Amino acid sequence: MRGQKNITMNKHHHHKPSGLKINKIGNETCVICGQVMYLDPKLVVAAIISDDNGIILVKRAIEPGVGKWSFPSGYVNRGETLESAMSREVMEECGIKVSVGWVSGLYSTEGNPIVLAVFNVDWLSGKLKVNDSETTDVRVFPINQLPDLAFEHDKNIIQDWVNNLEMRNVSR
Repeated sequence: MRGQKNITMNKHHHHKPSGLKINKIGNETCVICGQVMYLDPKLVVAAIISDDNGIILVKRAIEPGVGKWSFPSGYVNRGETLESAMSREVMEECGIKVSVGWVSGLYSTEGNPIVLAVFNVDWLSGKLKVNDSETTDVRVFPINQLPDLAFEHDKNIIQDWVNNLEMRNVSR
């Protein structure tokens, strides 16, 4: 048993990597008791923060998309609200305090464990500054003059956000 990692335990036995098999839908299942180890999706929040000049984007210092631009974003921690995660990520990446508003869209792709929740976020206070090691720059870009974006879906997400603004009769 030395060196083997316990995955989880029920009242009868430990689930060890050697006692797990992949079922038909890709989840690990204990060969002894049949308990399924669900591989749940991972939730990510992203902020679209606008001002009179455009939207805030951060230049990524990490993969995927290192050196390209995207929305302030990050993973939601277990037990954290979406709003708290969004506020934390924006402070970490942009150095500003925000108020999390409405959901602009939810995005997922078959075979990808990431579920992306995009919010319209209002800038309350603070000055834009790189505030962590995951970004190398933070700027406001006009919607019609966007830099090289990190992810294929970013332009569609921006268009969805613009459409939401129009439906809500909200001006940037």
